[in-house]
Amino acid sequence: MGVLRFDSVSKQYPGGRVALSDVSFDVDAGEMLFITGHSGAGKSTLLRLIHLAERPSRGAVLFGDRNLLKVRGRRVALHRREVGVVFQDHRLLTDRSVFDNVALPLILRGQRRGEIGKRVRSVLERLGLGDRERALPTQLSAGEQQRVGIARAIIGEPMLLVADEPTGNLDPTLSAEIMALFASLPERGTSVLVASHDLGLVKRMKKRVLVLDHGRLADDISPEDLADE
Repeated sequence: MGVLRFDSVSKQYPGGRVALSDVSFDVDAGEMLFITGHSGAGKSTLLRLIHLAERPSRGAVLFGDRNLLKVRGRRVALHRREVGVVFQDHRLLTDRSVFDNVALPLILRGQRRGEIGKRVRSVLERLGLGDRERALPTQLSAGEQQRVGIARAIIGEPMLLVADEPTGNLDPTLSAEIMALFASLPERGTSVLVASHDLGLVKRMKKRVLVLDHGRLADDISPEDLADE
C-alpha cells in the first residue's frame, strides 16, 4: 500500500512564481527515498505540501487513502501526528531540556507520564543521547541538536518522516551517521523522504532518487540505476 501519492501536483505562489509543475510520484510503505535538485527547484515546497504548511494549486496529494485537500481545521493536527518533520534549523525549544523537547509530541497526545518517560529514554538511547536528557539545546553540538530534532520527529512512530536538508550543517561523518539512522526507520514501519543537495551522500545511500528541476520532476532514478553509475 502506498503511503504518499502526488497526482499531477502544481503549486503557484501569488505573483505568479511556479514552485511545482505537474509532479506525480508514489511512496510505498517502508520505502526510503531522496529528493534532489538545484536551490529553488521546489524541494522545500514539496515537503511543505506533505505536512500541510502549504496547499497545492492543482492536483492532489494523497496520504494513505486521504486526499489532503479535504483535511482542514482540527484534522490538520491529527495528520501532522503521522508525518514526522526534521528541519535543517532543528526548531528546538531553547528554554526546555532535551527530554522535554522530545516528549512534546507525546504530551500533546495526552499520553501518560510513565509511558512518555520510557519512550523518550528509549529513543534518546538509540540516538546516543542517553546522557543528555537534562541538557538545554544551547549546550549541545550541532550534531546533537540535529539528533534531538530527529528524536522528536520519530518518537510518535509516524507513517512518514520528511527531512529538509538534515545534514546541511553537519560534517561528513555525522552526515553518514544521520543517514544510517534514517535508513533504519523503514524496518520499524516509517517511510522516509529526504530532501538533500549533497549528491555524493545521496549516491552512496543507493536509494531511489527523485530529481526536481525548476519545479518539474525531471527524473525518478531507481537504486539499481544508481548502482550502475
